[in-house]
Amino acid sequence: MTRQLIASGAPWESIVGYSRAVRVGNVVEVAGTTAQDGDAITGTDAYSQARRILEKIAAALQEAGAALEHVTRTRIYLTNVADWQAVGRAHEEVFGSIRPASTMLAVTALLDARLLVEIEATAIIPG
Repeated sequence: MTRQLIASGAPWESIVGYSRAVRVGNVVEVAGTTAQDGDAITGTDAYSQARRILEKIAAALQEAGAALEHVTRTRIYLTNVADWQAVGRAHEEVFGSIRPASTMLAVTALLDARLLVEIEATAIIPG
């Protein structure tokens, strides 16, 4: 079975040994994605970071031949549980009609203190 690796260009991909997304057959797994864009963080609040993350996930899916409507599961990590509604609103704006299975967790920290949210996704391409 063919394995397609999708890179984001982030320098730490080769350091850690991961890909932004991996497609095997009709399944696409998108790695934990944050609002980090180079040295900058897009958004200073959880909602704007979540919106940027979902844009990046959509781009990775597209490169893998999938789309947001193929997403069957998301996992959301928050550094502050109080941000759940803001991040939930961003998630609903993108996935409201798709309604993937989803988990939302509060974690102690992400790799950069400016990061408030990290999201993973799984997609299954029909056919």
